[in-house]
Amino acid sequence: MGGTSAPTRPPGSQVGDMVESQEDPDMSDSVGGCTDQPRSAVTEAEVEALVRGICFKTGPPRRLGVEVEWLVHELRDPRLPVTPERLDAAYAALRTVPLRSALTVEPGGQLELSSPPAASLTDLVDTVSADLAAVRAVLREQSLVLAGFGHDPWRIPRRYLRLPRYDAMEACLDRTGPAGRAMMCASASVQVCVDAGYEEPGPLGHVRRWWLAHYLGAVLVAAFAHSPLDGRRPTGWRSTRQLLWEHIGPDRAGGPPLDTEPRTAWARHVLDAPVMCVRRDSGPWEVPEGLTFREWTRSRSPRPPTRDDLDYHLTTLFPPVRPRGHLELRMIDAQPGEDGWIVPLAVTAALFDDPEASETAYRTVKPLAERTGGLPAPHNPLWRDAARHGPADPELREAAAGCFAAALEALPRLGADARVTDAVAAYRDRYVAQGRCPADDLLEEPAGAGRRPNRKDIRP
Repeated sequence: MGGTSAPTRPPGSQVGDMVESQEDPDMSDSVGGCTDQPRSAVTEAEVEALVRGICFKTGPPRRLGVEVEWLVHELRDPRLPVTPERLDAAYAALRTVPLRSALTVEPGGQLELSSPPAASLTDLVDTVSADLAAVRAVLREQSLVLAGFGHDPWRIPRRYLRLPRYDAMEACLDRTGPAGRAMMCASASVQVCVDAGYEEPGPLGHVRRWWLAHYLGAVLVAAFAHSPLDGRRPTGWRSTRQLLWEHIGPDRAGGPPLDTEPRTAWARHVLDAPVMCVRRDSGPWEVPEGLTFREWTRSRSPRPPTRDDLDYHLTTLFPPVRPRGHLELRMIDAQPGEDGWIVPLAVTAALFDDPEASETAYRTVKPLAERTGGLPAPHNPLWRDAARHGPADPELREAAAGCFAAALEALPRLGADARVTDAVAAYRDRYVAQGRCPADDLLEEPAGAGRRPNRKDIRP
């Protein structure tokens, strides 16, 4: 669902079972993991202290993670629907496959692999590539295939998982229109997880990295846009997936302002965000309307919120950059090809973890800040232009070119092998240098070219 997944497993662990998505893996401790009394009621002050204390775990950047989501299509014709019975059989077979990554199922039946934290880009690529090969082999026996699109270009969203969690999520998101269901059931992404950075200032400091993620994020949206179709018709946007997140609204899918210290800004955002649901041990979960977590701590109704409720609340917020001890960059569309996910992972890792490249990226994207109008991502003009036009936007194309050049210089310093550097260079030459993105390829195929934009369900 563009960012949901099971908890990341430690390196070397085996995942012999699949579970439904539980909203998001960690490279460090979560709020729930740092509390010893999850059933104790929490006050407003305690919530703020907990969030401030755990959202940015500072230290030298040393670990990297990735979550790759995939649509599951029929091998013989990807436009045909895959029945729940077919998915059940395939996922039963996958439960027997030993993997190092956590394998989870999304609400619409998408599959996600969430890597263990890795000490190097090479180790991460090797681990996830091996896991993906094992998953693909099992699916191929079922005549199914993994498909890398940010939004399913052909099939209408249908929910596969029927659980109280997703019943409540659907009821909550339906209040803002059809975008929520499409995001839950028909979207997929490449999510890169990087360490929060040093406490002190500098190119690897946590304040700089927080700022960089929000402006570089728009460049990543544009450069890797791969979701221009809905119901086989162009939507008028290179990244329809990013458009869906915008339509879900700033309270649920937006970030905080960048004019405040990151810990303070995020804690305030968490407290003022609406509660998606109040969980119950039995029966349907309550879906309150307009109840913020701050108001819940004050009213203590319909029951007092606990630390466990806070942990869960954090998993129901979907900003483009989410601090969970580390930083989750959630804005990249799923990519075409078996190894397409490697390029956004490598570029992002280089621009965050190599000091020289990070400084270059900061200088490159800094002029883009003027286009935000001071509004948080992704609900501002810069991010909308990135999603609508991709690198056809001249400033975003120039920024992408500068960032790719810096990444290519940095990757050998990070120990990347020829497989990775060649893939990034090929992508730069095919797309970035031409002002193109994978969405353009899809639009030029017979199923997408020449059609009028479909604005019935998704409106800009």
